[in-house]
Amino acid sequence: IGQSKPEKEKLQQHSVCMDCSSYSTFCYRCDDFVVNDTKMGLVQRDVSPALCATGLRNLGNTCFMNAILQSLSNIPQFSCYFKDMPAMALRSGKTAGRRMYHTRSQGDSSVSLVEELRKTLCSLWQGSQTAFSPDALFYVIWKIMPSFRGYQQQDAHEFLRYLLDHLHRELQGSRNGVPGPSLPPDTTILTSDGKCCINGIVTVVTSVFGGVLQNEVNCLICGTESKKFDPFLDLSLDIPSWFRVKRAKDQEPGPACTLHDCLSSFTDLEELDETELYMCHKCKKRQKSTKKFWIQKLPKVLCLHLKRFHWTAFLRNKVDTYVEFPLHGLDMRCYLLEPESILPESCLYDLAAVVVHHGSGVGSGHYTAYGLHEGQWYHFNDSTVTLVSDETVSKAKAYVLFYTEQTVQESTDSELGSRL
Repeated sequence: IGQSKPEKEKLQQHSVCMDCSSYSTFCYRCDDFVVNDTKMGLVQRDVSPALCATGLRNLGNTCFMNAILQSLSNIPQFSCYFKDMPAMALRSGKTAGRRMYHTRSQGDSSVSLVEELRKTLCSLWQGSQTAFSPDALFYVIWKIMPSFRGYQQQDAHEFLRYLLDHLHRELQGSRNGVPGPSLPPDTTILTSDGKCCINGIVTVVTSVFGGVLQNEVNCLICGTESKKFDPFLDLSLDIPSWFRVKRAKDQEPGPACTLHDCLSSFTDLEELDETELYMCHKCKKRQKSTKKFWIQKLPKVLCLHLKRFHWTAFLRNKVDTYVEFPLHGLDMRCYLLEPESILPESCLYDLAAVVVHHGSGVGSGHYTAYGLHEGQWYHFNDSTVTLVSDETVSKAKAYVLFYTEQTVQESTDSELGSRL
């Protein structure tokens, strides 16, 4: 591309691809088209329509997938990593025209979840009024995730977990086409800078979503304490039972359940019941014990899953309780193992996306998502995307919440706003 030297040096890290029919060039990092102006020696942007979100076609009860994909597209720390990747056909050298990543878990090198997710994320937020069809990505999902084959409704949170797990495995299985070292499954390592490594290799999945819990178990008979560090990509929170009680229409509404109530319930000290007796190594038998979680390391993106589905004797019911959640300034400091060693502003999070389940059961109903993009909230309902207000988002009965770590400037603005 013809451009001046300073501009070239400035943009040399930007991955681009060209449409050979129109000679238009798309920059993955800028998420926009650029044109070549050889007379001026500069790269200029195309005059494109106003920025508009792009919907995703429903391929047959695939709203669970669409809601998760739209949510992930609104998390820059995650989506920009994939959008900055060069397209498979543009890769040079020995890997030209070949998949650089392989699905190690299935031993199948003919498909790539990473590549198809990259294509899907690059197709969103380009101003297209036509919904994008993620059929190629769905085909790969069918091939490597057998439990999601077919067109029946699936659980969005379960899909998120499978998706992140397979992305992590595929990324750690190849580095520029060279398979990575194999380690025992579920091996957790903390690097020198505090990053969480699952199976010993840091990927964008663990770098963005990875946190660490400390699990403390105390024997109530001899007082022996056991501590264990567990990695997490998300936290599954119970909605406390006292908020689930259905009240008659003539009764006054009870106190509202908040996200902090759910987080406190997760981290509170609890006594394990008879079915979960702890094997005490000092007593040398299973004993009654207590358990408590602390967050040892917070992730860059905090994913919180509210347990809205629970099993009864014959079916899986939905907890329809509304849970209040903040759009800005979620403070996680009180749930940390060593809060005094963490800067207060490092514990504040802002909401980036919300997945909502509409309906009564996990095997039925419909999923939609809300996402924040450049200060504006959007509602993603498969092919339809609409602008919504902050108030509309705050009233949603959230199922999965994505919070991003505040920057220093954002935390300063939040503090000033609270004082005013």
